[in-house]
Amino acid sequence: MGALLWLLIPLLAALAATVWSSWTTRNRKIGDVAELAGYARFREAMERSEDARDRPEDARPKAHSDAA
Repeated sequence: MGALLWLLIPLLAALAATVWSSWTTRNRKIGDVAELAGYARFREAMERSEDARDRPEDARPKAHSDAA
């Protein structure tokens, strides 16, 4: 009976390894798509800020102030 218990340890380890490997190789495209969309929005925002910086001063929109 003791030999069967010692045989159970590697069998449980193999089962745990199978479950872990199937979990790590799962399809995670949903998260990648959202992350790539966020990166695309970030790049667009950075390009807009570069465009605003490159415009001449007179072409920039004026800040509205009621203090004057």
